[in-house]
Amino acid sequence: MATPQSSSRQSSSLSSSPMSARIQSFQVDSVQRWMEDLRHMTEVECMCVLQAKPIGVEEDSQQGELIVGAGVGAGDHVARNNLQILLRRALVVSTELGKMFQRLEKGRWQRVHSTAVRANCHVRSLVHEYSAARSTPPEMQKYETTLLEKCMELTNITERCLHTDDEFFLKSMREAIHEILTDVSDSFSNMIDMALANEIRVLIKQIESSDSVHIIGSAISNLLSLTQDGPQLCSIIAKEGAVVALFKICRQDRFKDLYAHALRTVASICCVEEGINQLDKVDGILCLADILTDDSSVEAARAEAAAVVAQITSPHHTSTQHLASFLESMHDIVTSLIKLCESASCGEVFLLASAALANITFFDSMACEILLQLNAVHILLQACNDRQRVDTPYSKDQVVTILANLSVLEQCAAEVLQEQGTERLLLLLGEKPSSSSPSEGAACERVQQKAAVTLARLSRDPDVAQTAIHLKAVPLLIELCRSPTERNNSDSVLVACLAALRRLAAGCPDSIEAADHQQLIKPRLVDSFLLCSNMEESFV
Repeated sequence: MATPQSSSRQSSSLSSSPMSARIQSFQVDSVQRWMEDLRHMTEVECMCVLQAKPIGVEEDSQQGELIVGAGVGAGDHVARNNLQILLRRALVVSTELGKMFQRLEKGRWQRVHSTAVRANCHVRSLVHEYSAARSTPPEMQKYETTLLEKCMELTNITERCLHTDDEFFLKSMREAIHEILTDVSDSFSNMIDMALANEIRVLIKQIESSDSVHIIGSAISNLLSLTQDGPQLCSIIAKEGAVVALFKICRQDRFKDLYAHALRTVASICCVEEGINQLDKVDGILCLADILTDDSSVEAARAEAAAVVAQITSPHHTSTQHLASFLESMHDIVTSLIKLCESASCGEVFLLASAALANITFFDSMACEILLQLNAVHILLQACNDRQRVDTPYSKDQVVTILANLSVLEQCAAEVLQEQGTERLLLLLGEKPSSSSPSEGAACERVQQKAAVTLARLSRDPDVAQTAIHLKAVPLLIELCRSPTERNNSDSVLVACLAALRRLAAGCPDSIEAADHQQLIKPRLVDSFLLCSNMEESFV
């Protein structure tokens, strides 16, 4: 579960979705972004005249000081600039190709041709500029040659369509152009992947071969920035061996200051299966366990190790092969994570540690037994009273997820009663978003739903049920069932509240009035659900 910096990590809801982006690429003012992008845009007429040839530079100038090298200063910034500009150029070309597909379908031949010319110019410019800044690998040169030929063919064939109104001819040309355009798109995608892989190899070589903390840290920063551009790029980074290189750093004491940075990058890469497979091959879980259990490790490093654990144990991953090695270290990891929850200095550290625990409790019941032995109920409920640690619905989501999974065990009920956990569950049932953020609203729904599920499970114990009734849980659950706004208009919360209400009613029928019993308890669950889910319509 995908871990951005503080706010991004919260909005990603670590126990329920992969960690997505940790930071936003190009967090700049919109005008500044426009001015940067403007440098990569060109007037079609000018480019046609120049035939997309790079403008010459003085012999004593930097070789890459065209567009790929623009703004490049010291050597450790070259790779970042090359990569970011390459990605921006690729976006421009991809946008033009997308427009061509749309305009081709609509038969707008004038626009199809002008877009083909623009795409041709941008592709030629990108190829020349990249070649000027880097030596192009032989396999990439083949794609470049094919791509340039196809782009020129595309320009020529679209021009022919401007000089005829023959529908039969245009129909046949549309099919031919579509085929060429598909070839161009595929070739361009392959070429960009190779160029990116080439740049990534440069960064990984810096990590593997340098003894400078500054150079290695800069290379790791560049890799981390790249992971924010989507899973496809994360796959390329993983295939090029970045995870292996980063764990080598995490196994050397002299680079302790880089552990947190390296692990944050590993967590981002592990949003894809290739990253997790690489982690498994280098016994990355053992390394994570060592960092988590090492009392000399700084909190930041342990928090980022927790982030990697949260990522690789996400229920969203289809492959579970890596979890076999995880089970060997599970006791140590679970122990370290609950200690980190207890000692966390801020909300983000608690969020990462609790998210990892939440995921772990999903796939192995033994983890729940370990947590009960470690007094986890006390630690988590105490944390809920500390706004420095549990300060958002995202953190509460992790806590109530763990409690819901622990509540399957019979001995959990006594722990919850002892820690006055029933009161906390009722407070969580009333969780409301503090902003209009969709992600925060979704987190509040999960908190309410899981709180109701936990209450229903724990209410198998008569003492818990009596305590809940004494604390007026029944009227609260009825209000949540009958009022869509109170449950954030969530059907999943409604189902969970109906289940909890029926559990309490089974143990204490007198706690529910006859009218409520007739509508919410006596019918089939699906009928009560339909009745409550349509209640907002009766007020219209």
